Order: sequence, then C-alpha cells, then structure tokens
Amino acid sequence: MSEVADRHGARVVWTAFVVAVFGWGVGFYGPAVYLQVLHQSRGWSLSILSAAITAHYLVGAVLIVGLPDAYRRFGIVHVTVVGTLCGAAGAIAWGSAQQPWQLVPALLLSGAGWAAMSGAALNAMVAPWFERDRPKALSMAFNGASVGGIVFVPLWIALASGFGLAPAAFLVSVAMVAIVCPLACRVLRRQPAVAVSKARPLPRLALLRQPRFLTISLAFALGLFAQIGLFAHLIARLEPVLGPGLAAGAISLITVCAIVGRTLLGKFLGEHDRRLVAAGSLLAQTAGSLLLALGEDSVILTAGCILFGSGVGNLVSLPPLIAQGEFRPADVGTVVALVTAINQAVFAFAPAIFGGLRDLTGSYVVSFLVAAAIQALAAVIVAVGRRFS
Repeated sequence: MSEVADRHGARVVWTAFVVAVFGWGVGFYGPAVYLQVLHQSRGWSLSILSAAITAHYLVGAVLIVGLPDAYRRFGIVHVTVVGTLCGAAGAIAWGSAQQPWQLVPALLLSGAGWAAMSGAALNAMVAPWFERDRPKALSMAFNGASVGGIVFVPLWIALASGFGLAPAAFLVSVAMVAIVCPLACRVLRRQPAVAVSKARPLPRLALLRQPRFLTISLAFALGLFAQIGLFAHLIARLEPVLGPGLAAGAISLITVCAIVGRTLLGKFLGEHDRRLVAAGSLLAQTAGSLLLALGEDSVILTAGCILFGSGVGNLVSLPPLIAQGEFRPADVGTVVALVTAINQAVFAFAPAIFGGLRDLTGSYVVSFLVAAAIQALAAVIVAVGRRFS
C-alpha cells in the first residue's frame, strides 16, 4: 500500500474513532440515561422502559445482519450518513416522548442508528485499509467506544439535569450530525483497491453452520451477556460499600482499563493465537467478576474492577480479528456482522435477567457468580474452537 494510502488509512481510523464515540455515546450509553430520566420525570414503569431498551438493541441486531448487503448496494458513506440521521432522530424522539407508545418509533429509529455505528460498521470502515496492522487499527477505532462512555455519560446527565431530556437529546443529536456526517462524506468515500474483491461471499446459512463460526459467536455472545449484565448493576453493587462517588469512579476506572487493555492488545497481538488471547481476556474477567461477587472492602472491589475492565474492550474488538484469520476476505464482513448481531440479541436481555436474579436472592452475589461462570465457559468455548480454525 502506498504512502498516500497509508495516510488515508490513518484518517479512516480516526473517522471510525469519532463514529464510535458518538455511536456508543448515543446508541449504547444513551438508553440508560433515557430509562432513568423518563422513569423519574414521566413516572413510567421500569419494566416498560426496560422492554423498550431491549427492543432498541434487538432492532439494531436485526439490521446489523444486513449491513454488508447495504454497504455493497448503497456504499459505506450513504449507510453511515443515513444511520447517523436515524440515530439523531431516535434520540430526539426518546427525549420528546410524552406517551409510552411513542417509544416505539423512537426505538426503531435509534436501533437503526446504533446498527450503522456499531462494531460491525467500524470493522467495515477500517479493515479494508489494513492487513498486518489491522489489530492496532481496530483497537484504536474501538477505543472511541470507551471514550464515548467517558464523555457522554456525564454529558447526558449534566444536560438532562440542566435543560431537560428533550433539549439535551436535541443538542447531542445536532452535534452528532454536524460532526459525523461531513467527516464520513469526506473520508469514507474513498476505498482502497484491495477492498474490491471478485469472490462471492458465502450465504449466511452456510457460515452459521460452520463450527469455527459457532465457537466465535457463542463464546462472545456469552461473554458480552455476562459483561453487559454485570455493567448494568455494577453501581448498585458497589455503592453500599464504596459510596456513590467512589462507585461512579469505579466505572471510570473500568473504562480506562478497557482502553489500556484494548490498546495493549492492538500493540502486542501480532501473530499470537487470537483465540488463546481471547480466552485469557475472558479468564481475567472471570477473576474480576469473582472478586466483585465476593469482595467486601474497597481494595478487593478495586482489583475486581481492574481485572474485569482489562477485558471489556477486547470482547468487542477481538471477534473481527479472529474472523480475519479464519475466514476468506469475502466472508469476513458477513461473519463480523452476524457475530455482532447475535451478540446484541443475546446481551439485550442480560440486565433484566441479572436484575431478576438479584430480586430472587436478595443480593448480587449469585448474579455476579453466574457472570463469572458464564465468562469461564466462554473462555473454554473460544479456546476449543482452535481445532476448527
């Protein structure tokens, strides 16, 4: 690849980083804020709001499956721009809803926006520009997701507290459209010559039947189910021991650890077995979840946050890297989209299930021990899948 192409590839990575900041900041972290504010301001039940958020993720999961076809037909620029507009309109609709039924059009729009700015979308933007340095490039792009959490969670809360949810959603949406759309049009329009392939991708059903696909999909679906379920209840678990300030700080610590873990992965992965690296990352999270389940003092809980956080980012960025090494280039985009969609469909139910376990047992010990067991099982599955790769 020429020096000019290398420079443009770097611009693509930073564009994907910005897309991830807004995609996760609005499409992933936004719904948690909507739930809290709408419950307090409208008096709507948590069950209705939780169901709407689950539906938001399920809509995104369905649409993610079709992303590779949409890119081939309409181009990555058009899909990204339309997705950004949908995400912005969806955020405004969530913030402006006055009746519960109005959450339906809101979640349809926000789900479409999340699909077009998800991990599958980031992989489609970045992967064609890199071969040897793809781990580093993808890690940098996916770090935008963590930055989105650092920036947008306090931003959402501050804006919603100061102006109300509707003005907050409008301001965030305008900023997202004003920044992402021009950037996508300017940078993503160009594609490298190596991105053009005459090979026809395999049908989705044929990929779904392959053991190497199944072991990737099942392992990361389980890992993310445990991760998202634990994340949703982490502040509630930590606050009685650490207090509200330190509990919120623990979330920031986990996010920082996620960035560090993902960056180190991109730098040192090289030719190492990617499935074994994934298994190691999941086992580190297993240890962290055990400490979070059983710990009763700040030192043990902090250690649990560090171990858990070290693998948070890698669960999102590793599937594309494993797929790169095990599938034909023509099939990688479809594989990544399918894995992302399945992951999302599975983890959409995690917060409700973990909350149900908490209500049944009266504490978070069982919920977090279940998370640890699921993460350990995921580590075994992804490692066993080496025999099929």
